[in-house]
Amino acid sequence: MADAVAPPVCINDTLTDDELRSILSRLESDKDKEVFGLVCKRWLHLQSTERKKLSARAGSHMLSRMAARFTRVLELDLSQSVSRSFYPGVTDSDLAVIAEGFKFLKVLKLQNCKAITDRGLALIGGGLPSLQSLDASYCRKLTDKGLSAVADGCHDLRSLHLAGCRFVTDGLLFSLSRNCKNLVELGLQGCTNIGDSGLADLVNGCQHIRFLDINKCSNVGDVGISKVAEVCSSSLKTLKLLDCYKVGDESIFSLSKFCKNLETLIIGGCRHVSDESIKSLAAACKNSLKNLRMDWCLNISDSSLSCILSQCKNLEALDIGCCEEVTDAAFEDLRNGEIEFSLKVLKISNCPKITVSGINMLLNQCNSLEYLDVRSCPHVTKAGCDEAGLVFPEYCKVNFTGSLSEPDVLV
Repeated sequence: MADAVAPPVCINDTLTDDELRSILSRLESDKDKEVFGLVCKRWLHLQSTERKKLSARAGSHMLSRMAARFTRVLELDLSQSVSRSFYPGVTDSDLAVIAEGFKFLKVLKLQNCKAITDRGLALIGGGLPSLQSLDASYCRKLTDKGLSAVADGCHDLRSLHLAGCRFVTDGLLFSLSRNCKNLVELGLQGCTNIGDSGLADLVNGCQHIRFLDINKCSNVGDVGISKVAEVCSSSLKTLKLLDCYKVGDESIFSLSKFCKNLETLIIGGCRHVSDESIKSLAAACKNSLKNLRMDWCLNISDSSLSCILSQCKNLEALDIGCCEEVTDAAFEDLRNGEIEFSLKVLKISNCPKITVSGINMLLNQCNSLEYLDVRSCPHVTKAGCDEAGLVFPEYCKVNFTGSLSEPDVLV
């Protein structure tokens, strides 16, 4: 008797939802995940409910539909380009839909959403208790009122970026300190109403800050930075103080004393910083420091730069642009051949006392250089480098005239 033919088996009758989710989780590319959803309605539903990230334009109706379909989204990006072509963009009504429909949301990006106000942020604070990261940079209508509502409602907030929100004051920092003990990343670039007392309040409660960007916060001085350094000594890895002209040696000495794990320090435009504090920084952070920007620190000279180059073996990016007292002597300690470091980016634009000889000393000990900025260095020209027979690393871009795009590692 011939063998009976087995009836066909439908995969949907065999695999459970959990088994299909397991298959979906093993697909690496977004394209493959989209194809998974095209098999049938059941697979589309599973693919939709498992999606974790979304990027979208504004529109309450569209957001409502997305919330109904993608029920487990953790990250939502509604950021707008600076030169957006649609108006008004994201509004408070959109934020109301988000607060009601995306209850599991942990990351919300709203960069350049200029139409949103405190009313919309208050809804986010009241509706998304699991929120861990908010980027509302350049949402220029926001004030302490709306942002404090977020701090009051989102106690697990860990990352907050508010660059360009010029109405933010020390009052917000007090709210964060009181409610958001897990905060580790804070960006306040251009928030000029922030001062020393606000920073002191902040670290009274948020004692594990790893990343602090207060570039162009011109009211911040040594008192506030020293307090941050002392309280967040074990956690602080990135500190950005561009054009904080009240910051001086006292801040750098405090960082040297307390912050042995500091990796990135931006002090461009801090004109009161001098050699002695930079030497102490080089000694204290010789194993951790990777990125140092100190352009326009006019009191910096060869002695401190030599310490940085000879002691900070893991340094990857250095900017000493417009430090007019720096000469070739800063590189002389490299001649002995004992120092070899991993510098990738060096910016020495507008350093009139550096010559081709100094660049040659650097190149002899640094094979990892990827970008060298020598714009407006009158004694370092392409013709001069060619004449001296300088050999740059194979993949090194040398910016003689400003025609090359700059790496953003030191921004």
